[in-house]
Amino acid sequence: MTQTAFETIELVNIQMVRERTVFYNGNRVTAPHQAAEAFISIVGNPDREYFLAFMVDGKNRITSVSVISQGSLNQSVVHPRETFKAAVLANAASVIVAHNHPSGDLVPSREDIEITRRLKEAGDILGIKVLDHVIVNTDTRESASFVQQGLM
Repeated sequence: MTQTAFETIELVNIQMVRERTVFYNGNRVTAPHQAAEAFISIVGNPDREYFLAFMVDGKNRITSVSVISQGSLNQSVVHPRETFKAAVLANAASVIVAHNHPSGDLVPSREDIEITRRLKEAGDILGIKVLDHVIVNTDTRESASFVQQGLM
């Protein structure tokens, strides 16, 4: 009889870890400026680009937030896998993504438009709708919505 060689595999447990708590009024998110205000309450006025995903329940209330990327002065690396990992773990009905432009310019870049398209496609596959992508100017507290601009 021949002996079969066995290799080991890791048994893993996946869980969300709460890093900190921020205050949120619990109101439904019905306008882009509300997502922008939530963004600012989390990251403040940074000197680099941040990309956040807000996990939203069926009543459009933010239930949790994930910092997807902390980038450089003018870009951050965003991948659908990282964006939706937190959304799946949080049982989110949908997500709102937001990022800042430290330059203050609210015009979406070609890369912003492309990643939004990819996120929307990934969300459609997973059954987690991307409600909006909001670009935030943290200095002036102004924002630009992809939905309002007809970009999604």
